[in-house]
Amino acid sequence: MYQEKRAFELLEKLAFVRTAGTRQEAQEAQILAAELESFGVEAQIVPFEIQDAKEPRASLKVVAPYEKTYAVTGYKCGKSTPQGGLRAPLVYAENLHEANLVDAQGKILLVNTRVTAEIYQKIVQSGAAGFISMSGSMLDEPDRTDLDTRKLREPLLRHGDMTGVHIRIADAFEMVARGAREVEVTLENENETRTSQNVVVRMEGSKYPQQVVSFGAHYDSVPFSTGVYDNGAGSVILMELAWWFAKNPPLRTVEICWYGSEEIGLMGSKAYVSQLDEQQLKQRVLMVNVDVAAPVLGHDTAIVTGAESFAHFTDYWMKMGGYPVTVKQDIYSSDCIPFADKGIPAISFCRFGAQGAAFIHGRNDVMAYLSQQGLACTLRHVLPFSDALVRAAVFPVEREMPGEIVEKIDRYLFKQDLKQA
Repeated sequence: MYQEKRAFELLEKLAFVRTAGTRQEAQEAQILAAELESFGVEAQIVPFEIQDAKEPRASLKVVAPYEKTYAVTGYKCGKSTPQGGLRAPLVYAENLHEANLVDAQGKILLVNTRVTAEIYQKIVQSGAAGFISMSGSMLDEPDRTDLDTRKLREPLLRHGDMTGVHIRIADAFEMVARGAREVEVTLENENETRTSQNVVVRMEGSKYPQQVVSFGAHYDSVPFSTGVYDNGAGSVILMELAWWFAKNPPLRTVEICWYGSEEIGLMGSKAYVSQLDEQQLKQRVLMVNVDVAAPVLGHDTAIVTGAESFAHFTDYWMKMGGYPVTVKQDIYSSDCIPFADKGIPAISFCRFGAQGAAFIHGRNDVMAYLSQQGLACTLRHVLPFSDALVRAAVFPVEREMPGEIVEKIDRYLFKQDLKQA
């Protein structure tokens, strides 16, 4: 029914850095299209524009009570500092508790947490002059780990623009331990528009052509990462689905999309869904997403973004087939979201690596931690499950989105902001 060897060999071809809107991302799209054409399936490469920024120039220097310069990356699309930089008192604001923000006006905040929409809104409302976020581990070796570049996306910038830089946690530790109280930050941002692309295949259903099952996986990576676990593996699983439906024509229309620029905010799937009119949206009865797969050590999960009955159906189906898949009803941060936002039920298949045995969003996302057998763990249930749905006498998935799921989607998409203080 599937060939994990063929899929794993394709995954090896996809193993290179391919960030949003780059020549390498376009090259990967061409590889996917050529693979489809090799077994007689015509693919469309559909371009779309993304708003991003060049790699910012940024620096951070402690100027009191000691002097030291630390390695940082700047937040893309953040507010550039005046020429000569921004000098201000430093406040270690921890997790942004209200008590940490009493004296934040005009200061630069060092924060423990990832800068989510809620955190960013608190920073802006505090009147701070800028912020410093941190990541990593105290055990990281700088020459073996990378300091990632982060971005202030449009929903955050609705609250106002802000200067932000990102630092290693070990350096943040030193700053706090040594009592850093004044810093100088520089940030030079240059925003730009680039072109990304989706790879799209459509196979008309022989019996129910107006019912469309949409399959998706993103194929871009983050900087420094070959992105084989996240999400080259999902991309090759989709290729096996394309191969299967090419040889076994579906009863319902099958739409298979490899999305670009997922890693900077689901840009490919958002662009695709935005082009669908009301009738086309109604025709889509389900979105099946595959994101992260193939670790040697791991476990498989199916995340249902839809009705509780769909979660129960999936759980029963997996148990009847003897597949060790944990089923959850929830949202998942991936290309399923733009579909679910339009009321289209979605399911995301993931093989999460055991702790310490698989890595995403960095240089350690490499083939060494993946295997054909790990890939087969997900392939062996995704393909027959998908085929059963596409060939069902009556489509069993209700087009229903529970209120609590809608609330989670709205919050994920920053539709619900914090109440003004």
